[in-house]
Amino acid sequence: MDKRSEFNAALKEAMKDKDQIKLSTVRLILAALKDRDIIARGNGAADGIGDSDILSMLQSMIKQRQESAKTYCDAGREELAEREEAEIAIIQGFLPKQMSEAEVKAAIDAIVEETGAADIKDMGKVMGALKSRYAGQIDMGKAGSLVKQRLG
Repeated sequence: MDKRSEFNAALKEAMKDKDQIKLSTVRLILAALKDRDIIARGNGAADGIGDSDILSMLQSMIKQRQESAKTYCDAGREELAEREEAEIAIIQGFLPKQMSEAEVKAAIDAIVEETGAADIKDMGKVMGALKSRYAGQIDMGKAGSLVKQRLG
């Protein structure tokens, strides 16, 4: 099942279950997807964005909610932080299993070997390959620091 079908099925399921948080979160995902599809179509991609871009979008949404949850916790607004955490859990349900740090390091080593990356100037090549092969499975922020360590 492709991601779009998965989102629509989750939307229907949330409606049937009367799960308001899941319903609103899936609607937010679909709205963000629609926005990105419109931009992609404007750039010539008739079908909108692909699954790897959808996975990147989901990771961005998670990162935004993590930052919001932290802000709410710092401000003493626990109920809002809990809502953000609930949304994070729902969004993570659409992502593939996350790779462990050891698996990420192994993937980085393989790509460095494959691309012949020698120093920090080649970081873009390595990150590009990671993003295209492992979209949604790796936190690219953490991967960036691991790639820097490996090439540095």
